Amino acid sequence: MNLRKYFWAMRAFFLKLRFKKMGNMSYIGKTTNISGPSRNISIGNKVRIYPGLRAEIADNIGKITIGDDVSIGQNLQITSYKGNLLIGNHVTIAGNVLISNHDHNFKEINKHILRQKLTYKYTKIDDYCFIGYGSVILAGAVLGKQCIVGANAVVKAGKYPDYSVLVGAPAKIVKRYDVKSKKWVSCE
Repeated sequence: MNLRKYFWAMRAFFLKLRFKKMGNMSYIGKTTNISGPSRNISIGNKVRIYPGLRAEIADNIGKITIGDDVSIGQNLQITSYKGNLLIGNHVTIAGNVLISNHDHNFKEINKHILRQKLTYKYTKIDDYCFIGYGSVILAGAVLGKQCIVGANAVVKAGKYPDYSVLVGAPAKIVKRYDVKSKKWVSCE
């Protein structure tokens, strides 16, 4: 075995020890920054995470679960507090995306926002979704199966139905797949 193959085999071995689950044939690029217990992160099979991942488990109690056959571009920032932030199977996430399942409370006057309580909201990206470059998935966003999120969209809390195309800030549904006609139809 040449030195390069040995290095990658050893790196894969140590990643499997680090996370709760690290699936077969999964890859995480360099410059990974994990804040909080990495044992709260589960990564499925055939997951490709390119360099610059920043995963944060707030207050050491959140969980992150990534399904199988997921491709994640560079510089993903993902943060979880309390519950399990879920990313389904066969999902593609472009670069420079932020995904979170919590917000900072801001209601206490004359108190730094970072010293106020966090608020948790169930957040999920279902199977076959595509998240465009520079998008933000805010706490409480529940994306149905095969939702398409356009570049630089800001998806706020809410339930988005299967087969929807979301664009803008805040994101709005502009197309949906019509099962009867088997075509994508405009919602505008």
